[in-house]
Amino acid sequence: MSNESEREYGWDDEIQNDGPEYVVLPDGDYNFKVTGFERGRYEGGEKIPACNMAIITLEIENNKGICFIQNRLFLHSRCEGLLCAFFTCIGQRKHGEKLKMNWNEVVGARGRAKIGHREYNGNIYNDIKRFYAPDESAPKKSFTPGKF
Repeated sequence: MSNESEREYGWDDEIQNDGPEYVVLPDGDYNFKVTGFERGRYEGGEKIPACNMAIITLEIENNKGICFIQNRLFLHSRCEGLLCAFFTCIGQRKHGEKLKMNWNEVVGARGRAKIGHREYNGNIYNDIKRFYAPDESAPKKSFTPGKF
């Protein structure tokens, strides 16, 4: 389903909308919704050899509006812990259980993550530092009998 104001441009059309301003979030824990998923291929590097990769887009609401973060998940045994953390975070997996990764169910999933920063070519970018399991992201409530 597309927005009625969206349209294809011709090669000679005029444009002017710069789009939303890039927002660098303060370090912290944020709720997110997965709004995009693409299959890709990582060509390999110093730490991880060539492998498949998932490019996920996370939408984060904050006091400045909505922010989008793209995150790459490498489908390699060196990154299995991060893959497990992601699928646990979005509720598709429980700690310690085997899981066949169901990428078709990723878009629309919600979770909570620790956001930090990374620098690349002199620019600062939002970076996922950790995916929280659902039980870790819930506020800890203490119970005192007789207190409300």
